Amino acid sequence: MRKELKHEIVQALAEQIKSYGNFYITDTADLTVEKVNGIRRKCFEQGIEIQVVKNTLIKKALLEAGVDSEEIFGVLKGASTMMFAETGNAPAKLIKQLRKEGEKPVLKAAYIQETAFVGDNQLDALVNLKSKEELIADVIALLQSPAKNVISALQSGGNTISGLVKALEERG
Repeated sequence: MRKELKHEIVQALAEQIKSYGNFYITDTADLTVEKVNGIRRKCFEQGIEIQVVKNTLIKKALLEAGVDSEEIFGVLKGASTMMFAETGNAPAKLIKQLRKEGEKPVLKAAYIQETAFVGDNQLDALVNLKSKEELIADVIALLQSPAKNVISALQSGGNTISGLVKALEERG
């Protein structure tokens, strides 16, 4: 591979790392072409971008993107496949689903919101991570709950202060 082509690949990969902010490095070595194509299809369906990249190019792209993590550099051995997604836990859920059918892909490392997760044993933790949108929805639900109680109490108490106090006391 020519030096210019390697440089272009590193630049493109660094841009993906910066724009997505979330990526997974997995091991898909020794899988049949049919299985790899199946994984690619499922990734496409779920909005996950997948790429097989040489470890040296991954390391250079990580440094170029400002990800200086010795933990991640340590897993860059053997065949590596990168997965990129807007939602941090989407690739983890897909990997978990794929693992029901076979032993691979194996999670080498993940980088979610500037935090490194290293090792296949991190998969369950990554599946349970909430996305930014899910966290915002939880906060909104928590904020709405007291307001709903007040409105409900007002409606059931005849719209008076004493009715409100009585209704709130009954609800505990």
